[in-house]
Amino acid sequence: MKSSPFLRLWLDKAGALLIVYGMIAAAVSIVLVLALNGFGANRGDVYDPFSSPGAPAGPLDKLKFAREPGNDKHYICEKPQTDAFIARDHFKEDITSTARVKMAWLGATFVRQFAAKVEGVDVTPLQTYILQSPANIDEFVGELGARDGVKLVDIWCLLRLQANGESGALQTTSLPNAFFVRDGTGALAVIDVVWGGAGWEIGASPIESRRTWPRGTRVFSR
Repeated sequence: MKSSPFLRLWLDKAGALLIVYGMIAAAVSIVLVLALNGFGANRGDVYDPFSSPGAPAGPLDKLKFAREPGNDKHYICEKPQTDAFIARDHFKEDITSTARVKMAWLGATFVRQFAAKVEGVDVTPLQTYILQSPANIDEFVGELGARDGVKLVDIWCLLRLQANGESGALQTTSLPNAFFVRDGTGALAVIDVVWGGAGWEIGASPIESRRTWPRGTRVFSR
């Protein structure tokens, strides 16, 4: 039986509507799936389980660092009872029972850049971050805005609290604790502090070295 032109036109329109409805349904499904999977949350970001309303926005949201529990409280310790902090008087290799801080090794770069440094004794509140994947020094600076730098006296204060490798703000595993510090000439470097069993091992790497730091590094920043 031959269909009428009106019936053919109606069928064509109905088919077109079905196609349009199908496309709309598919689009809605895609939007729902993306929403459930965090579309708009920048899936390239590292999930930060410790974020808080007071957490800083910007570079820290982007790449490799996760804030630690209690990070909003900062780490700070009592300042030394001296008029000036002279690095060579505090950072010395000594693992005897009378050492104020057991230090098993000081790297040549650290000694060359920092042994002669003299600072004020005011300590700075520090925040901590855990490196979620390997990163080089440039990425450290880019994400943490570390241009201001931590002071040697800040590191010393933390070491005094864990003079014999006790638990505390500093990691006592084989993973490093990293600090950005300026030397006597104003050049920025990364100081790494690692507990070696017999004492603390302290080294330094210039910014230009592009050294890569392992996942799990604890980074201290102002």
